[in-house]
Amino acid sequence: QVQLVEAGGGSVQAGGSLRLSCETSGRTFNSLAMGWFRQAPGKEREFVAAIARTYGTYYADSVQGRFTVSRDNAKNTVYLQMNSLKPEDTAIYFCNADPSTYCYVCNGRPGNYWGQGTQVTVSS
Repeated sequence: QVQLVEAGGGSVQAGGSLRLSCETSGRTFNSLAMGWFRQAPGKEREFVAAIARTYGTYYADSVQGRFTVSRDNAKNTVYLQMNSLKPEDTAIYFCNADPSTYCYVCNGRPGNYWGQGTQVTVSS
């Protein structure tokens, strides 16, 4: 089992920045690919970004150039730096862990483990 705990959500005006973090436990962190997904009201959960065990990064087109995913294996933590936020980025953001050797999350397919979610609200 893998436990994921997100932090860092909040409210910000358009153009602002937030940094989300997700600390994991229960499995060796460097064996996991990590991803971020989000779900806006009335919409399906969608892929945002991922970082492989080898540190390769992957982004949805809607956040490319504005969001940066990173990981700190010493702290068992993955981060999502969100800049130039837009009202359409408003959603609950979920951390996801993918233990597979293929890195399905790198292609937008979630792994087996989810965090509880953290709310991000961007006002215009």
